[in-house]
Amino acid sequence: MNNNFLYAIKNRRSFFWENPRFSHLDKVLDTLGIKFEDIVQAQERLERFSPYLANKFKDTETGIIESKIKEVQEFKRALEDKYGIGIKGRVFVKLDNELPIAGSIKARGGIYEVLKFAERVLVEHKVLSLEDDYLEVFQGDRAKDILARYRVVVGSTGNLGLSVGIMAAALGFQAEVHMSYDAREWKKQLLKKWGVKVIEYPADYSYAVAMGRKSCIGDDFAHFVDDENSKDLFLGYAVAGIRLETQLKQMGISPENNRPLCVYLPCGVGGGPGGIAFGIAHKFGKRIRSYVAEPVGAPCVMAALITDKDSINIKELGVNLMTQADGLAVASSSPLATPILKAVLAGGYTITDQEMLWAMKSLKGIEDIKIEPSAGAGIKGVYFTEKYLNFEKDHLIWLTGGRMIPDREFNELLVGAD
Repeated sequence: MNNNFLYAIKNRRSFFWENPRFSHLDKVLDTLGIKFEDIVQAQERLERFSPYLANKFKDTETGIIESKIKEVQEFKRALEDKYGIGIKGRVFVKLDNELPIAGSIKARGGIYEVLKFAERVLVEHKVLSLEDDYLEVFQGDRAKDILARYRVVVGSTGNLGLSVGIMAAALGFQAEVHMSYDAREWKKQLLKKWGVKVIEYPADYSYAVAMGRKSCIGDDFAHFVDDENSKDLFLGYAVAGIRLETQLKQMGISPENNRPLCVYLPCGVGGGPGGIAFGIAHKFGKRIRSYVAEPVGAPCVMAALITDKDSINIKELGVNLMTQADGLAVASSSPLATPILKAVLAGGYTITDQEMLWAMKSLKGIEDIKIEPSAGAGIKGVYFTEKYLNFEKDHLIWLTGGRMIPDREFNELLVGAD
């Protein structure tokens, strides 16, 4: 069976995979090295920073980096027409494309890690205690002088770079983003407007990450945000999974084992969807089933899951990373996230660029929701689970970037959707 999946990967074919390990979810949650208490502590840290964030960024009144859930009845009908299926359950979208500050799912993990580092630095310098008024302390000259000595570095295709770069610059760090060839020009220019140093390479994501990591070696005043191995990034994403409970209740959604909510998560290196799925698994068990969604041109997590490896470079399988979904264009999965994904995922699938571009055009035209190609990866999960899984279910498509994409570039991408 795995040979069939590997054939599909090598030939850029869309496919659906069910995770045989998911049936053992309840037995393995406490053996994965990251505890539920770690997620709770991450949520508490974000709440401590909320007065500072609300004051610093106009697009978040509460200082809480969170997005709404919206039911999309008209888009549900469009999905039925496109894929020739009947969808019995309700269809919702999670609007992480509208997240404050950085406008994508990466705002959760990237911003959290920068905030945690800033907190640690000021605590070590005895400028901050956890009981202090964070707004008052971080606005003070002493805090700014200390943070300005430090450099925060990340390698990125774009969205993680935006979240880390913007937050680091806002706090007064020296911010540095190493970017791969497929990063969008508008993302580079936005970072530069914030005063972030942007270093570009004619190479892929993995190379940009390696160069960013190398630049920090031996520098005691440098902090590298490691998209491939960071527990802090992972925990920032995981907070979304436990916050989901309150939001679902407000929407009148009550997942049950005999009628689960299926969640579809766009996936690059795996940290974002891994963290969210990990938080969901702790809070809901099997009442919510998480699926990762990758472009056919960059299915590194699916390749690792299918071959039962913690990471695999899909270039070795002849896959060239050619995809419009720049935020998902990575060759190797996170060795931190992949073992956790093996335990907490119900499954995963791949999707073509044309389907993601269709989702862009349709969501904008039908629901007035603006997304970038990566955010469209979740839509095909509805088709796959309706076709192959014979149980009642509702659906939550987790969107990512889109709000900050310039209209000109957005419209150019829509031309490709025709």
